[in-house]
Amino acid sequence: MTSPHLTIITGASRGMGHAMAEQLIAAGHDLLCISRKTNDVLSGLASRKGVACEQWPHDLARPESASAKLETWLSRRDGAVLQSVTLINNAGLLPRIAPLGDIAARDLSDALRVDLEAPMLLAGAFLRATAAWKAQRRILNISSGLGRNPMASQAAYCAAKAGMDHFSRCVALEQAPLQNGAKICSLAPGVIDTDMQVHLRGADSKNFPDIGTFIGLKDKGVLASPHDAATRILAFLARDDFGSKPVADIRD
Repeated sequence: MTSPHLTIITGASRGMGHAMAEQLIAAGHDLLCISRKTNDVLSGLASRKGVACEQWPHDLARPESASAKLETWLSRRDGAVLQSVTLINNAGLLPRIAPLGDIAARDLSDALRVDLEAPMLLAGAFLRATAAWKAQRRILNISSGLGRNPMASQAAYCAAKAGMDHFSRCVALEQAPLQNGAKICSLAPGVIDTDMQVHLRGADSKNFPDIGTFIGLKDKGVLASPHDAATRILAFLARDDFGSKPVADIRD
């Protein structure tokens, strides 16, 4: 490691995760990226900036090995040289857009593992491995308004994000009495022009009664770019009062 600031981020190979990773590198953070694929652009940016960018290709639908590897990796770090260490659970998986009974069991299981189980396992590994560190510790969970508002043909994603919100509340209670308890927030980032939005707009209208809402967001030009969304999210993460609300919305 070459920086006093270490950030671990999932889903950094594309979209908003990639934009956050780029901006964190520019700000001088060392990165550990856990994504399905590595990204040569991030490696090049880190090399030119003189910071570390380690990338692990990993399918978070199988999160146990990723969390175990993270715990081991962090336990071997010298936490005394760090000012801050942050985990950003950004990776997400949207299964087939259809009523619950029309989605294959394996697809549902994979979505719930990526969207909820992986963030919980990674957060647990992060908290255990850094428990004795003096560095500022933060966990940012990228949630969604769909975790707070139900929508037909979105049962898995809505349930996972609602679970993310509530486990963040629980962890906040657990960490609050500790001497250097981690700060945690599950943040809804607003509507962003990503591949997920493309997937939603391309759904079968017979299975997805709210498709018009997502087409309208694109037509009205209200979708934030991944770069702009990343800028707002990282500014929120850097706030002195980060974690004062374990569940928040970037639009508030």
